[in-house]
Amino acid sequence: MTSPANADADRLRAVFDAPRPLTVGLEEELMLLHPETLDLVPCARALLRRLRGDARFKQELPAAQLEIVGPPAATVVEAAAAVLQARRDLAAAAEGVARVAGAGLHPFAPAEGELTRGGHYDATAQEYGRIARRQLVFGLHVHVAVSGAERALAVFNAVREQLPALAALGACSPWHEGRDTGLASMRPLVAGLLPRQGVPPAIPSWEALADAFAWGRASGAFPDPGRWWWEARLHPRLGTVEVRVSDAQATVGDAAAIAAVVHALVADLAERYDAGEALGAAPAWRIAENRWTACRHGVEGRWIDVVTGATRPLRDHLHALLDDLAPAARRVGCADELAAARDLVERPRAEHARALAQRDGPFGLAAWLAAHALDA
Repeated sequence: MTSPANADADRLRAVFDAPRPLTVGLEEELMLLHPETLDLVPCARALLRRLRGDARFKQELPAAQLEIVGPPAATVVEAAAAVLQARRDLAAAAEGVARVAGAGLHPFAPAEGELTRGGHYDATAQEYGRIARRQLVFGLHVHVAVSGAERALAVFNAVREQLPALAALGACSPWHEGRDTGLASMRPLVAGLLPRQGVPPAIPSWEALADAFAWGRASGAFPDPGRWWWEARLHPRLGTVEVRVSDAQATVGDAAAIAAVVHALVADLAERYDAGEALGAAPAWRIAENRWTACRHGVEGRWIDVVTGATRPLRDHLHALLDDLAPAARRVGCADELAAARDLVERPRAEHARALAQRDGPFGLAAWLAAHALDA
């Protein structure tokens, strides 16, 4: 007789064993800004009514946030086109009520804000109190479908090592509460006030993941896998490796560049697994050392080899990574978008945001974000 734990593991395996191509999908958590003050405006529910049940848009915990959920696409080009159209449709629906903008944090809004009411949102607010009201964070999530349960598990464990590099590429939120934090992105520290954040633990087996989810249900700590909030996870319903480490981006073009790195990275790791390579699973605490550097310095930081401890400039690591991923990017159709990621290395978006706010103030930065939200 199969035990309940083994049955849960078998169900997880079945999701990832289902044949599927290596598709990519994007999710963006976007800010809703008051048309005049450019402060966060808690109008997500009203906008959803205007959008008449459009499945591309979801409410989230902050009442001033809407999430765009893009469909699975064969290429990053297709995924980015879908997100750009969704941004345009959202902006049209929000006319006169709100403006749309992308960044990891609002540059001058108060640290605590209004939350969505009802259902599990109320439970979250009750459990985490003022910490929940501080979760005015906005991220970019990239899903890549990986077929083959053991293959997906190996790719997930290996992709963890590059999460700080991806975080550095996407870091664009140095301002918070009207002040320069001195960080490339303050978002990871705000998100880290909640549990199950940051570098995920390595998952040794599907039984171990099923046991983690069962423990969460039994304890009430996280009743469903959707609250497994790490910066990367195996999505138990979609059958994807989901990378959740980047700030939301000001432009769709920047989001596409980051998505291309993720798509090519997952494709490269999957190919290496198929060739018989043992991909490994670095200890989370070593990866976390690079995570802090990415948060503090972005691409200007240093990179520590998780095996040897040798260090080099993070910018050098990123250029080498992009070189290594170029063949996989060509195979999955995102070579141009991967090449565009070089610009994120050479012209860090955190420094661009910092310079804008120093010149024009945090209001000027918010105005720039709103003005460029529909840029391709």
